[in-house]
Order: sequence, then structure tokens, then C-alpha cells
Amino acid sequence: MPALLPIIDDAPPFQAAPISDAEAGAAFRAVMNLFRLWGVSDVEAATILDLPGRTLARWKAGGIGRIGRDGRARLSNLLGIHKALRIVFREPSRGYAWVKAANDAFAGRSALDIMLGGELTDIMRVRRLLDAERGGI
Repeated sequence: MPALLPIIDDAPPFQAAPISDAEAGAAFRAVMNLFRLWGVSDVEAATILDLPGRTLARWKAGGIGRIGRDGRARLSNLLGIHKALRIVFREPSRGYAWVKAANDAFAGRSALDIMLGGELTDIMRVRRLLDAERGGI
């Protein structure tokens, strides 16, 4: 029988490496493309990303500034929503349409309606629902 590895009580907890500025910029560009596919307006995008409209316009034009922790979490969760939709729906167009469709899980509101609450937790609520649907939790 193979020997078991000893348990090290003083091992530091796992911490993921922080997202680099270049990775955050790439995530922003991917989310902008995703918003286009979802039919999200610039005003809606600014609300979901918690950005002033002028900042969103400047970033879309290529002048992406520093993306803070909250912004990185928003981008990460939005990409997680996209991933889950691609797993749940075989046809991408059905996943894109789902975002604006009425949903019983949200009392008849759409996922977009929920995300337009403007809080990070609103985006996370949509992601949790989809992760549960795809068996990710």
C-alpha cells in the first residue's frame, strides 16, 4: 500500500494569482463583444459595469484605464455567465436570446433586468442560477 503524504498544518491557503492589467483589458474587450451579441446598449453596459458613460466610451475606443477589483470581478462573472450559457444551450443564439427573455427564476424578469440592478451581486445572482442549471454547483 502506498504511503500517505503527511498533512502540513502550516501550509498557506491557496490564493489565485491576481488578474493582470493586460488580462483585465482582454476581459473588457471580450465583454464588450458579448454585450453586442446580447443586444446590451451602452447605457446598460455602463450600469452593469458600474462605469460612468464617458469612461465606458473612452475604454471602448481603446483607452482602457485601470480596472479595479470590483470591475475585474464583474468582468469575470460576466464571462462565467457566457461560459455557462454556451454549456446550457447548444445553439449560441439561444443563449444570447436567453439574457433578455422572461425567466420564472427571476419572477418573470430577464437576466438582463437583474443585472441592471447595477450591483456586483446582481451579476453573481445570474451566474449562480446558470451554474446550478449546468450542474456547476
